[in-house]
Amino acid sequence: MTLRIACLHTVDSNIAVFVAASQGLDVALSHHVRSDLLSRSEAAGGLTAEIRDEAAGLLRGMAEGVDAVLLTCSTVGPAAEQAAIGAGIPILRVDGALAKQAVAAAAAGSKRVIALCAVQTTVEPTRILFEREAAGTGVAIDMRIAEGAWAAFKSGDTPGYHRLVAEAADALYAAGADVIALAQASMAGGAALCRNGTPLTSPAAGLAAAGKD
Repeated sequence: MTLRIACLHTVDSNIAVFVAASQGLDVALSHHVRSDLLSRSEAAGGLTAEIRDEAAGLLRGMAEGVDAVLLTCSTVGPAAEQAAIGAGIPILRVDGALAKQAVAAAAAGSKRVIALCAVQTTVEPTRILFEREAAGTGVAIDMRIAEGAWAAFKSGDTPGYHRLVAEAADALYAAGADVIALAQASMAGGAALCRNGTPLTSPAAGLAAAGKD
């Protein structure tokens, strides 16, 4: 049976990212874009309670007539956890699935995950999420920023954005990293450009988690 998934994005380009990630899966995606949630969070220096509550309300409203709801923005990610309380269907943050996958991979190997972010507002919610997932596993979480990548994204230079993400990941692999997770869904295109390893990405992880739940 086809799985109906509603996606809440904060950047238009993530629609294409999730369409690509869904190829070969028996899913039907619907897309809702609210770029103001991210821009307001950036202006405020991070996710505020007001923005979180608003996003949670949007996610709950999207739950009608679908099998699962995915929030694809890491900065606004905590809103999905709030919206999921008492919900009749899974309401998931895609980076939550990414954190599970990354910690499981590191637990079987190096005991370290590097969560690579592109925008500063993503760092704190990502750190909290990954450290919570890693609690009790012995896995350490290391937060890094792909310098200059978000400026390229904001300017509309998507190829340059993905190139800078890949260069940052490759430098970390060259320095000995084993498990790298690209914290933001928009970064996923950089994974295919990496030469020194293959980072984990949230679109694939999130869609897989929606199917399991």
